[in-house]
Amino acid sequence: MEHTQHDTHNMNDHRDHHDQTSQKHSEANNGHAHGKHEASVNHSGHEQMFRKRFFISTLISIPVLVFSKAIQSFLGYSLGSFPGSAWITPLFAIAVFFYGGIPFIKMAIPEIRNRKPGMMTLISLAIIVSFVYSLAAQLFSLGVTFFWELVTLIDIMLLGHWIEMRSIRQASGALNELAKLMPDTAERIQPDGEFKTMAISELRKGDIVLVRPGSSVPADGEVIEGSSNVNESMITGESQPVHKEKDDPVLGGTINGDGSLHVRITAIGEETALAGIMKLVKEAQKSKSNTQILADKAAGWLFYLALTVALITAIAWVIAIGFNVSVIERVATVLVIACPHALGLAVPLVVAITTSMGASNGILVRDRLSMEKARKVDTVIFDKTGTLTKGQFGIVDLDFVKEHNGKEVLALAAAIEEDSEHTIARAIRDKAQAQELSLPHISGFEAIKGRGAQAKYRDSVVYVGGPRLLEMLQLTLPESLKKFSDHANMQGQSVVHLIQDNQVIASFALADEIRAESRSAVDQLHQMGIEVVMLTGDSQQVAQSVAKELNIDEFFAEVLPKDKDKMVQRLQEQGKLVAMVGDGVNDAPALTRADVGIAIGSGTDVAVESAGLILVKNNPLDVIKIFTLSKASYRKMVQNLIWATAYNLVALPLAAGVLAPIGFLLSPAVGALFMSLSTVIVAINAQLLRRTKLSVST
Repeated sequence: MEHTQHDTHNMNDHRDHHDQTSQKHSEANNGHAHGKHEASVNHSGHEQMFRKRFFISTLISIPVLVFSKAIQSFLGYSLGSFPGSAWITPLFAIAVFFYGGIPFIKMAIPEIRNRKPGMMTLISLAIIVSFVYSLAAQLFSLGVTFFWELVTLIDIMLLGHWIEMRSIRQASGALNELAKLMPDTAERIQPDGEFKTMAISELRKGDIVLVRPGSSVPADGEVIEGSSNVNESMITGESQPVHKEKDDPVLGGTINGDGSLHVRITAIGEETALAGIMKLVKEAQKSKSNTQILADKAAGWLFYLALTVALITAIAWVIAIGFNVSVIERVATVLVIACPHALGLAVPLVVAITTSMGASNGILVRDRLSMEKARKVDTVIFDKTGTLTKGQFGIVDLDFVKEHNGKEVLALAAAIEEDSEHTIARAIRDKAQAQELSLPHISGFEAIKGRGAQAKYRDSVVYVGGPRLLEMLQLTLPESLKKFSDHANMQGQSVVHLIQDNQVIASFALADEIRAESRSAVDQLHQMGIEVVMLTGDSQQVAQSVAKELNIDEFFAEVLPKDKDKMVQRLQEQGKLVAMVGDGVNDAPALTRADVGIAIGSGTDVAVESAGLILVKNNPLDVIKIFTLSKASYRKMVQNLIWATAYNLVALPLAAGVLAPIGFLLSPAVGALFMSLSTVIVAINAQLLRRTKLSVST
């Protein structure tokens, strides 16, 4: 059967280039991650430790507060004095310092060793100053001690860190949730038909497994027997279950519906789509955005600012009132207020939530910088085949002579092609199936090599085929069908004909079908003020037809994969910020060249390493979600940075005592409370990002 050949995707193009690039990127990322771990100390994984120490330290702090003379005076009660009562407050405070405070000091040591002082250094300096002075004051009767402020400072710091760690864990739990999708065991079907339960790790390619109703698919594979609806939402974000039957692919970790499936395993371990997704999530956790880098720098600047303000505060207060506990109190308060908890949490929490929201919507963030830059994109380039189109033949139009009707000729053509595996035959059958047509009975099917197929229908011989079949049968097209055929050929479409009783009774135009979502995607991009460009290796006629139907602003046809990146570069030289949307394999150079590379594909292809963002589904509408999420995410980052920075700029002078002349002084405990409140506000504001609606109109 003759048909027009459309552009094909060489799945191996640039694979070696990607492997080498991936290795370099991986090594660079690992090195960076290792250095960051050394420098900033392991702040993650401490949630349970901070939680436990907070509760125990708070419990130990109660006697400190109850027996503190300052608290008794403030609340107007007195417990009197008895032997040893003077040591209750200091002894319990010492216990809180060594149990609740030492972890901060230990985490500050690597910061100092690497000459990168930060949050832990500030906290440690504040509690050490408080502890040493108060202990000296107790032993040598120097005056007012600082014990109750010390324990409340430590308690509030522990609480703030516990809340911070829990927030980050909850926001970045996507990886753990992905890991939970894969079952522990599978039922392999033995050659004798028996079932053997075995560990997932024991599965091999080619094994056939039974997937019972309601159970998880153990690994990537293809259905060889049975049919069922499979819930793929956890992998693709697709809300509706997807029907699976013989020869359909299934992904490990997805959940089977009501039917039983026999699945032949095609990928295991690191080759599976789920493993590829988990790898991308890990890489996203390592990567940094420009805003996060700015926040890190701001924290460093804040350290030196805090030391400067603390020094000025100490000098000013010593000059004003002499050196005493009040000076220590002012310095400690400055250092407490300056601790960049809110600043340190401002960006990472937003990024973690962004990554999690993206994953639940079928968007995998491999490079956070790409997600951040997406908000500024003004031009989107789409690859045509498999992106804007389905990448497979479909009937886009048909015509018939007056004596027949569309459903009749389509059903007859589908019946003739029922046993053929040709792509055009499959397209005719799919169209008939979509219209739920009842196929007539035919017999004597016979393929005519290179020309089409024939069969017997009632008392007639019927044929389906292209122009070469007409040549063989020495037939000419009726005038109406000739016009139809000429128009289809001008659009770069393939045409096949249905023949009965040596007369052509219908013609079918076939082409790579445009996705229904593509029209809506282009329209919504235009509404966002974004220019849409299409790249394709297809002919000028085909490209022009697709571009016209979708209202695409500009297109480039007959472009080789190796030249697609030049088209991206051409647009960039015009001052445009370009996002490239392609299949991630033969579009690799263009995806790498683009300011934002967006790979679109399913299955194991989600693990492509040429793009910063991956769309699990072949749905162009998900590009809209990327831009929406990017803008919302950036707004939250900026809001948090403004709040965290402004808070410190206002609080530091207050902590230093600029309002002391009018009787307003911040104690270290109140300063710690305000600092923790700032952290909580930033965390809540980041969580509000989850209210962003990423749904798009279809």
